[in-house]
Amino acid sequence: MKTSLLMVLLLLALPLRAAENHVFACADYSGGKVFLVGADGAVTWEHPASHCNDFWVLANGNLLFTTGHGVLEVTREKKAVFKYESKSEIYACQRLPNGNTFVGECNAGRLLEVSPAGKVVREIRLLPEGKDGGHGFMRNARELPNGSFLVTHYGEQVVKEYDAHGKLVREFKAPGMPHSAVRLPNGNTLITLADKLKDPGLLEYDAAGKVVWQLSNKDLPGAPLKFVAGVHRLANGNTVLCNWVGHGFFGKAPHLLEVTPEKRVVWSYANHKDMKTIASVIMLDAPADPLKGEVLH
Repeated sequence: MKTSLLMVLLLLALPLRAAENHVFACADYSGGKVFLVGADGAVTWEHPASHCNDFWVLANGNLLFTTGHGVLEVTREKKAVFKYESKSEIYACQRLPNGNTFVGECNAGRLLEVSPAGKVVREIRLLPEGKDGGHGFMRNARELPNGSFLVTHYGEQVVKEYDAHGKLVREFKAPGMPHSAVRLPNGNTLITLADKLKDPGLLEYDAAGKVVWQLSNKDLPGAPLKFVAGVHRLANGNTVLCNWVGHGFFGKAPHLLEVTPEKRVVWSYANHKDMKTIASVIMLDAPADPLKGEVLH
């Protein structure tokens, strides 16, 4: 017990080592805000964002994020330049190369393409019209470069890939409830796992559906993982994960962890004064354009 506590305290202390710190952006689901954070770990910018689950920093510097029942884009001066609202819970958003915005509506089971004016110009229904999929139907979702979609079906504990018409192509098992899924440049699919089975972590499947890499508390000192929400795979192969600490763990573990392919923790971040539960993260150390597939998030 004393050894485990010491390991957790060491992880919490890592952000004090400034040479290893990152500049990043993150979304606080329970605190209802989005943040920009400097290399010293201090908040440099924030904006209200109720129940924010998905968050992007665009190439022009604007911030695109979900707002519980909507999606909002704001400038650094906090001017709203895009807005979409829905009766459905929304956990996923993404700016597309054509300038439109992808939106995943949870309850309605709709995958939408929305114009800059806020008009729905494309709709894929994963549920019959009028059916409510409930709070757990989906979490994060992504439109892929080929027009297909990756959708994390949270309640079903599976990630499904659909073609451009909404036809099921394949699926990946995600025991413990999947929160986020990312298609990597090599064709692999990275999936984060929540806490339903008390074994949160990450799974990486290859194109053939075989698990080629995984991470859990069995691999980390002090078992710090509580619920793995958002994720960012870095260019060096390391993975930054959001350790969502709700469900009874407020203030009791790091918010963010960076792990090497060899499963070694090289950085962590905790700021329980300003933040509650980090659901989404974007590392900003190097310029990257999400429209060019440079942000694996």
